[in-house]
This record gives sequence, structure tokens and C-alpha cells, in this order.
Amino acid sequence: MPTLFRFFATIAIIAGLAFAGMFALATFVQPTPREMTVSIPASKLQPPR
Repeated sequence: MPTLFRFFATIAIIAGLAFAGMFALATFVQPTPREMTVSIPASKLQPPR
């Protein structure tokens, strides 16, 4: 039983580190807005007949 407890403790620590990393990225990283241009072919604009 101690091996199972150690396994769950390891999984919990890894999950906590992953959650802390995602929280840090969401909190401290500010995305830079920029303009985006996408070319659409004329064939995509015509409705099918």
C-alpha cells in the first residue's frame, strides 16, 4: 500500500506543477495584439449552385 500512496503523491505533485505553470502563463504573459490578413480565394466566396 505505501507504493500506491507514493504513486498518487507523485501524480499529485506533477499535476500541481502543471497547474502552477498554466496559472503563471495565464497571469504573467501578456499577448501582443497585431493585425492579421487572410487571403480568401474567389471560388470560396461564390455560393454553390
